[in-house]
Amino acid sequence: MCMVIFAPIFAICAFATCGGYYGHLQVKVDCADRRQNNRSINIDFGYPFRLQQVHFKAPLCKENRDEIIFLEGDFSSAAQYFTTVGVFAFLYSLLATIVYVFYQNKYLKNNRGPLVDFVVTIIFSFMWLVSSCCWAKTLSDIKTVTNPTQVLLLITSCRAQENKCTATEEPLWSRLNTSVVFGFVNVVLWSGNIWFVFKETGWYKTGQRYPTRSASGKRSGSMRQRLYSESSFDQPEENFAPSRQNSFNLSKGDFDHQLQRQASINQTQVSFSLPQTYLGKPVIYDREDKVASQGPMIFVNEM
Repeated sequence: MCMVIFAPIFAICAFATCGGYYGHLQVKVDCADRRQNNRSINIDFGYPFRLQQVHFKAPLCKENRDEIIFLEGDFSSAAQYFTTVGVFAFLYSLLATIVYVFYQNKYLKNNRGPLVDFVVTIIFSFMWLVSSCCWAKTLSDIKTVTNPTQVLLLITSCRAQENKCTATEEPLWSRLNTSVVFGFVNVVLWSGNIWFVFKETGWYKTGQRYPTRSASGKRSGSMRQRLYSESSFDQPEENFAPSRQNSFNLSKGDFDHQLQRQASINQTQVSFSLPQTYLGKPVIYDREDKVASQGPMIFVNEM
């Protein structure tokens, strides 16, 4: 939304301040022999800054004629590239504004709109950066070429020390300086808008759907799970401990009684070896040697 509001405005300011520039330079030549005095020379230049095509006439003090002098340098590529980026950025900003306002549902459908917008925003951010840097360097070169001191050196009559040459009017650079500022403002604006466009894509929403827990969150979660496990295991232990104790006491009484009867039977034996025993189901006999009840029992096998 930030790009929708400010991007078209700053794009217009960027290419308008550069594309509509017009510079004027005026110098005056006074010859020592007084043949041509106070000869003013007007030099006009502007966008797209093909300075090698800019020419003017300067007097030759030793001869009664004029010479044609051309400025140096062709700086049209950087200037045109800067304005082209500004124009396309302005058009895309208007298109994005229309889509955001009137076609929001189609924009979010199938995640194609946010992805295209994300890629285009990255491309324009890079193009603004490159064009602004190139234009700033080119503007510095234009200022050097159109410097009055440099222009006077191109005039043959001004190279002679007896002649007097001065600059009466210099170009104003405030407009072109403003265009460079607007260029870098667009760089910041479009680069910052990358994050807001990325939040509309499926990549960001997928990351938000499955967030990663921090180390402290994992430790607290494992601690809660451990405490829950300990409490769940302690509760059955407390509930079933009395019943197990009672059953153990009953089995122990029957077991002791059976051991006494088994010992009395084994007293008649003279010699015996170490038996192998195992714990089985004991049998309780009444006085008539009938099975009354069964419980834990020890079977003895002779070696």
